[in-house]
Amino acid sequence: MNSPVYVLGTGLSHNGSAVLLKNGRVCVGIEKERLTRIKHDGGNDNLAIQYCLDAEGIQLKDISLVVQCANFDIPDRSQYKGKRLFAEVPDLKIIDISHHLAHAYSAVGTSSFSECAVMVIDGCGSPLDQFLKLHSEQKQYVSPEILNETQMVCEKDSFYHFDGQKLTPLLKDFSKMAERSDSLFSLPTTQHSIGGFYASVSHYVFGDMDDVGKLMGLAPFGNSGIYDFDAFGFESGNLFVNEDWKNQFANPSKGYDYFKNNFEYYANVAKWAQEQVEKAVLKCIHNRLEKFPHKNLCYSGGVALNAVANAKLQDSKIAENIYFEPAAADNGLALGCAFYGWLEYLNMPKVPHDGSTCFGKTYSNDEIETTLNKDENKKYKPRKFSDENELVNYCAEKLNQGKTIAWFQSGAEFGPRSLGRRSILAHPGIEGMKDHINLDIKFREDFRPFAPAVLKENVGEYFVKGRNSPYMILVDKTKPEYLEKLKNVTHRDGSARVQTVEESWNSKFVKLLTAFYEQSGIAVLLNTSLNKKGMPIVETPEEALHLFEITALDILVMENYIIEK
Repeated sequence: MNSPVYVLGTGLSHNGSAVLLKNGRVCVGIEKERLTRIKHDGGNDNLAIQYCLDAEGIQLKDISLVVQCANFDIPDRSQYKGKRLFAEVPDLKIIDISHHLAHAYSAVGTSSFSECAVMVIDGCGSPLDQFLKLHSEQKQYVSPEILNETQMVCEKDSFYHFDGQKLTPLLKDFSKMAERSDSLFSLPTTQHSIGGFYASVSHYVFGDMDDVGKLMGLAPFGNSGIYDFDAFGFESGNLFVNEDWKNQFANPSKGYDYFKNNFEYYANVAKWAQEQVEKAVLKCIHNRLEKFPHKNLCYSGGVALNAVANAKLQDSKIAENIYFEPAAADNGLALGCAFYGWLEYLNMPKVPHDGSTCFGKTYSNDEIETTLNKDENKKYKPRKFSDENELVNYCAEKLNQGKTIAWFQSGAEFGPRSLGRRSILAHPGIEGMKDHINLDIKFREDFRPFAPAVLKENVGEYFVKGRNSPYMILVDKTKPEYLEKLKNVTHRDGSARVQTVEESWNSKFVKLLTAFYEQSGIAVLLNTSLNKKGMPIVETPEEALHLFEITALDILVMENYIIEK
C-alpha cells in the first residue's frame, strides 16, 4: 500500500498558521494565535506545525514537501525568530511562494470551481524584489513603470486565472509603501491599498488596529452624505488613494470614553469609510472582470472579509458564482501554500473540498474528563449524555429559556468566524440578550452586532435575499415581519451577517438548530465566537472551562458533556 503524500503549508507573517494536506485534502490546520493565546500571533512556526504533526500522528520525515510564505522575508529553513523544526531535517524539501499567490491558492483549493478567475485584495503583499526572486517568469505581468520604480513597492491587488491545475497572473498591481510618520494615518501598508485605508480609519476611530472589523459594525449607526469627498480614484485600470481625505479628519479617538462621547461623529466617519471601500472593491473587481470575463470568481485577501461589500459584489451580478474564501486574511496563507505545493509544484489533480472550514483536532473524552477532574473544577457536576438527540433537545430547551451556551464541538474553525464548533449560542429574540452578551460575556463595545445561524433550508423565510452563506461572510436583510423575533441578531440598519448551517460538515449544529426550531418555532440562533474581547477563539477544553468560569455564561457543552452554573 502506498504511503500518503503529505504537503505542509506554513504562513509566517502576522496571523501565522500551518496546514497539512493528506493526498490533496486538508487533514488538519491551526492558527498560531489559538495555541499561544496572543491575537494575530505570527513569526516562528514551530507550535503550529507541531500541532498538525501531532494531530495526524506523523513526523516531519513523513512529509513530502513544505511550502512557506512570509510577507517581507524568505525565511531561513533553520531559523526564523528562533530555531525552527526543519533545522533537524536537512533533506526535507522547502519552497517559498509570494503573498498574493498564497492567498489565491487558498481560495481555489477550497472552492468548488474547476476553473475560475481569482481576485486578491489586501493591505500589503510581497515586495517586488522578493516577488521577482520567487517568480522570475512572472516579470511580464508587471508594468514597466513599476519595474523601474526606485522606491520599495509591494503587491496591492492581483488578478489570476485558474485552469483547474495552475494559476496564471492576468493583472498585478503594485504600490509604493506608505511613508512612516507621526501622522494620524501612518500605516505599515502600501500607499494605495484598500486594506490600508480601512485599517487607518479604524485606527483613527478606535485608537487601535487590532480589529478593523469593528468599523463595519459601527458604520450602520452613521449617516450617508455627511462627507462629500472620495478616498479613491481609478486611473488606467489602477486604484489610487487620494491623500486629500486625510486633511478632513483631525479628531482621533482618545480612548473608549472619548469615543462614546463623540459616538455620532465616529459613526459617520465609519459610514463614509465603509461606503468608500464598497465602491472601491466593486470598481476594482468589475474592471478586472470586464477585461477578463469569467462566470466563476474566487475572492481572497483581507479585504474579502468585508461582508457588506461582499454582498454588494454578489448583488452586482458581475460573475454568476462567487466564492468568498473564509480564511481570506493572512491566516489563510498556510492553506494556500499547501495547495500550491499539491497542485502546482507536485502537479497533482485537484481533490474536491467538502466545504468545511473546520480543520482543528478533535479532543477525546479522556482529554475532556482530565480537565473536568482537576481539583479546581470539582465544584462542577458534569453530566454526560450518551444519546446525541437527548443532548441537543436539552440544550435547545435551555436556549429557549434564555440561557447562554458555550458550544465546544469537534475540530475548531480555521479563520475568524465561529461556525458551530467554538461558539457562544443564545436565543435570537429574548429582550436584552444582545446587551447581556456584549457586556457580561464578551466584555466588548455595546454597538457590536451578533450573527444569526440559520438552517440552510430556512434562510429564505427570515432574510430578504436568502443567500447561501455558510461562512458568515455575507450580509442580508432581516424580513420586517421577523425583526422582533430576531432582534438580537439584526443590526441597526436591519442587516444581518447570516450563517447558513449545512448538514454535510456541521451535523451536530444542524441537530441543535432543528431541536430549537421545534421548541421555539424559530430556525435561528444567535452565534458568536467562543472568546471574549482581546482573546483568540478557544481551542482546548481547559480554555473553554476557563472562559466559562470568568464570564456570565450559563452552560458549557464540550462534546457530550454538560456543566452548568
